[in-house]
Amino acid sequence: ADEEQIKSIAIVNEKTEKIIKLREEKDLRQIDISNYLGMSQRNYSYYERGVAALTEEVLNKLADYYNTSIDYLLCRTDNRKPYKKSILKEETKEYSCN
Repeated sequence: ADEEQIKSIAIVNEKTEKIIKLREEKDLRQIDISNYLGMSQRNYSYYERGVAALTEEVLNKLADYYNTSIDYLLCRTDNRKPYKKSILKEETKEYSCN
């Protein structure tokens, strides 16, 4: 494996460990989270094993459920707190999704 592949694998492992840890901290099973997400336990397990990439919809739902940010789930920050909505509105005024 070349260096880029190794780095990619390490990032996937870090992300999957993060969603597993968040689930286990709440003493939940995969089936509990999969029901919340509206998918089968098997499909959710693909996310935790790094077989499937986390979609935008799943990231949004998990961030809301765990009261954290998508950046935390994607290992872009170690800060678990979600962003304040007022800060987000100011920073994203010109990038509205509407």
